[in-house]
Amino acid sequence: MSSDTRITVTVNGSTVTGTLVESAATASLVAQLPLELSFTDFGGQEKIATIPAPLDLDGMPSGGSAEPGTVGYYAPDQALVLYYDSVGYYEGIIPLGTFDDVAAVRDAPAFTGTLDSK
Repeated sequence: MSSDTRITVTVNGSTVTGTLVESAATASLVAQLPLELSFTDFGGQEKIATIPAPLDLDGMPSGGSAEPGTVGYYAPDQALVLYYDSVGYYEGIIPLGTFDDVAAVRDAPAFTGTLDSK
């Protein structure tokens, strides 16, 4: 992967777009695409879905925080996370990029969506 990667996530039939910042972790996620993922709400601040294979964390921090609109990876659960509320620093949070429609993700109940690169 030589630059940032545009992604799409279908949320209840609507398309939410985003950008993954170039890293070993995002390259290993992009290599798994497209993915059909089942997202559930967690803690009233994020939608989370388990992915089939762990991401390469070479060169990544051991933890991080997330603002609304962050695409992240939660390493302990091998999960892709779409944050719609601010989350303070936690070990295992790896920010991967951003998405553009926080309200669509926040307001959706649990959903199955396709994650793909554009």
